[in-house]
Amino acid sequence: MNHKVSILIPCYNAERWISNSIESALNQTYPNKEIIVVDDGSTDGSLDIIKSFGDSVRWETQSNQGGNVARNLLLELSTGEWLQYLDADDYLLPNKIEKQVQYLSQVPHTDILYSPSIFEYHQEEKSWQEVLPIPEPHDPWILLARWYLPQTGSPIWRKQAMIDVGGWKVDQPCCQEHELYLRLLIAGKRFEYFAEAASVYRQWGESTVCKRDKSETHRQLLAIQDKIEQHLNATNQLTQARQNAINQTRFENARMIWLSDKTWASQVIAKINNPNQAFIPSGQAAPKFYRLVYRLLGFSIAEQVANVKRLFNHKFI
Repeated sequence: MNHKVSILIPCYNAERWISNSIESALNQTYPNKEIIVVDDGSTDGSLDIIKSFGDSVRWETQSNQGGNVARNLLLELSTGEWLQYLDADDYLLPNKIEKQVQYLSQVPHTDILYSPSIFEYHQEEKSWQEVLPIPEPHDPWILLARWYLPQTGSPIWRKQAMIDVGGWKVDQPCCQEHELYLRLLIAGKRFEYFAEAASVYRQWGESTVCKRDKSETHRQLLAIQDKIEQHLNATNQLTQARQNAINQTRFENARMIWLSDKTWASQVIAKINNPNQAFIPSGQAAPKFYRLVYRLLGFSIAEQVANVKRLFNHKFI
């Protein structure tokens, strides 16, 4: 297969990383590619670094309008059948696109081919990497509900699928790729899993859109859960496994919300109890003793007991 792939890099104040990001695009072993960078009104030296690559990349600049506006401009400028989005502070391993395009020959009707991401953590003078796995089952509805679908640079995206759903939502404050994943799934676009991780997602600060306002992140995440549930219910696709995935995510977020807003947390839990009275939480967010209290006495008592335990452990550590 010789599909043309457009590597699309939105950039805003990323002078520390943008050179490495562009170099990783240029170093892709897949030959049939183009590289386009949109500078979203950077006030640091990012644009000068982008210009230094000369004719090897195409670039545009605009006033600062936000990441999704830049991504939509990149979509408009692209000429490839397939898209590789790459945030300016991330990078790709050299054979990332080549291997994914090769795999497309086995799944030719795919619209989004996704893989695990490599998380690269930066703290002071040290950094380290780990692959963030995507667990089975590879049902994209369950993966979206559980927030396991990967960050933006992991997939390659069929351009026409993106056009069909209207591209990126420009007023989406956070959870941007998840909101896009939702619209793609509702539109019936086909997701396929490819096991090799070759996109590197840097975690280097608390300034990302999902970390700046955690309460807004919870709101957007929970709104997506509601929309998943509503669509699957309306189309008779709401299996027990999918319902369990939605409810487990609601539960995990309710536990985090409880620390700052007990009323809101209880409202989230109430959404679990209405459709599925038999739900019992699982995983690390619900240890064995917590599950017992939850089952017998409910969420609020379980949280109160957990808080006493936290205070006790803190006092004697």
